[in-house]
Amino acid sequence: MPFDPAVIRANFAVVERRADHLVTYFYAHLFAHNPGIRGHFPEDMSEQRDRLLAALTSIVLRLEDPDRLAGYLRALGRDHRKFQAAPEHYPAVGASLIAALRHCSGHAWTPGTEKAWTEAYTVLAQAMTDAAAEVPPDEPAWWDAELRARRRAAPGIAVLTLATARPYPFVPGQYLTLSSPRVPRVWRPYSIANAPRPDGTLELHVRRVPGGLLSTALVDDTVPGEPLRLGPALGDAVLDPRSRRPLLAVAGGTGWGQTRALLEELAARTPEREATLLLAARSDDEQYDLATVERLLSLHPRLQVLLAAPGPADGRDGAVALVREALARQRDWSGWDVHLSGPPDLAPALAGMLAGLGADADRIRHDPVPDTFNRARPLTSSERFLDHRNVPWINRTELG
Repeated sequence: MPFDPAVIRANFAVVERRADHLVTYFYAHLFAHNPGIRGHFPEDMSEQRDRLLAALTSIVLRLEDPDRLAGYLRALGRDHRKFQAAPEHYPAVGASLIAALRHCSGHAWTPGTEKAWTEAYTVLAQAMTDAAAEVPPDEPAWWDAELRARRRAAPGIAVLTLATARPYPFVPGQYLTLSSPRVPRVWRPYSIANAPRPDGTLELHVRRVPGGLLSTALVDDTVPGEPLRLGPALGDAVLDPRSRRPLLAVAGGTGWGQTRALLEELAARTPEREATLLLAARSDDEQYDLATVERLLSLHPRLQVLLAAPGPADGRDGAVALVREALARQRDWSGWDVHLSGPPDLAPALAGMLAGLGADADRIRHDPVPDTFNRARPLTSSERFLDHRNVPWINRTELG
């Protein structure tokens, strides 16, 4: 490795304590010296600042693991094509990053520190530009799409049907990132809620997030005919195509969308494979797609379905308790493939429990989860320093 990770980590521990000032200075410097770049970013920069810090933190944490770092940078490089990031932008970003680090380091900044960060950024930028250049020339940076239908499925939940102008390649279990002209240059991840269809349409299940810019627009405001943009399909929480082991799928809330796509593929390709679906919701009202569950039961003779919906007073905690109770009844999940999809805390909570019940950790699949599920932005630099967080509502790619 051509740079010293220890120097990078030591300096980051200093500047992280001034995280808000660091990212504010970075963007002020970048836009002042490169005014044309400002148009690539959203109008409200608060979450973009979180994005930068999350990316820096993820990179620093992966410095001692070159394979994980390389995979993370490849994903970022490919995904940044939809932001119209070009090779000529990287030197400007690097200069502003060094300026911000120098400014926030104070007396801790030395020629050795600057050398280490400069060398590190050169390597990182090259990895991202190489990854973008490796994308086949016929693969677009984004796909233009149109909203064909929006159905209010439950309070705060909408089912969207999209049609793309050109074929959209994906594997059931993957997710996409989406942007709307209603909230320009803001992208959010949503699981694709169907296996590939003959007509090429895509379905997304979207829950309105309190204060969420894009989710609110999608659930409450969008109308058929509106244009949307889709980033390339991402994620590896897909079925193992070689496996004939029984499958346990646990879904909570709109995590059902991803699980539905997997079960549609299972019914179409390997209907002889045993499968158990445990579908949880906060209440009966949020079991919003039972007609599809019934359809899958008719298509898949070896599918068993368990519904977990507590009474109105029990809410989310009651649903979690019902899921744990149902899983514990089996007592032994060894030999099963497991797929988990739902709120950010569902996968880590259940993966540990299932491992204790015999499930092989290598066969438990789910999307990346954040270190913390606190969606509030830190109010002080000390709070940010003590509460290492990823930013799951921005882009799961940045969780590695």
